[in-house]
Amino acid sequence: MNVARTKPHLMVKLAGPRGFCAGVDRAIQIVEQAIQKFGAPVYVRHEIVHNRYVVESLEAKGAVFVEELDECPDDRPVVFSAHGVPKSVPAEAEARQMIYVDATCPLVSKVHREAERHHADGRLIVFIGHAGHPEAIGTMGQLPPGAILLVETKEDVAKLDIPADAPLAYVTQTTLSVDDTQEIIDTLRVRFPQVAAPKKEDICYATTNRQASMRAVAKDADAVIVIGAPNSSNSRRLVEVASAAGAQKAMLLQKAADLDWDFLDDVRTLGISAGASAPEILVTDLLDKLRERFEVEAEEITLTEENVIFKLPKIVTA
Repeated sequence: MNVARTKPHLMVKLAGPRGFCAGVDRAIQIVEQAIQKFGAPVYVRHEIVHNRYVVESLEAKGAVFVEELDECPDDRPVVFSAHGVPKSVPAEAEARQMIYVDATCPLVSKVHREAERHHADGRLIVFIGHAGHPEAIGTMGQLPPGAILLVETKEDVAKLDIPADAPLAYVTQTTLSVDDTQEIIDTLRVRFPQVAAPKKEDICYATTNRQASMRAVAKDADAVIVIGAPNSSNSRRLVEVASAAGAQKAMLLQKAADLDWDFLDDVRTLGISAGASAPEILVTDLLDKLRERFEVEAEEITLTEENVIFKLPKIVTA
């Protein structure tokens, strides 16, 4: 007689909010609207957001992704990614008389304007961020070389070659770890008590909310999976937050098909979240994959509701 094997039970705690933020949603809509208005192809400088599923979906609709503006023809529209670009990029587009659409997240643009104001007031600026990240390149590219100094860690603060009484301000990347960034800021304030701070926190609401919900989920989880791309700063920070909050193990996963089942050995409670550039369909796919092997009991752990909406630029809506 065949006895039906029962699947092991898996408790899944879904962190909320998770996935798309308002800036990412706006950037994707900008590309879609540009294709609808101008026809394909529409060029996009850099990945519009850091997620292969999103990029491939837009490619199927007529977007062409390039790394630099010189890969774009003069007679087709180009969209600048949500991470922001140095001022030299739109300047080059204008010189070539190109149609361009800036999809920079408004919260990143806010940091750009802060940096400009501090520079106009005669302050040297310390930028807390990740070297080589598009957002860091874009922010530092708002001002002349040398006007902004990059620090990645509190150890970097000690290496700054700045007079103790120099007029100084700091700004930060929007997708950093809230806790790690505060440590750097505290170190900066000890060494430079006169340093000017942003009027409002630079780390964006979506990053802050996702890290808070991750802490709530991870403290009771044997393991955590974060859906996101390896080049997504906010997704990688969620993995770090999960480990710091008590999860025995945590991993970044691009898509359900990439899951190594050995990761779930001895896991009874699994936390799941998604970075701000990861669509909810990737979470759904992962849950479907888990149900093939487990009796999944899913629970939403939602700390706050998000209702932020950013307007689209008139160039794609008019």
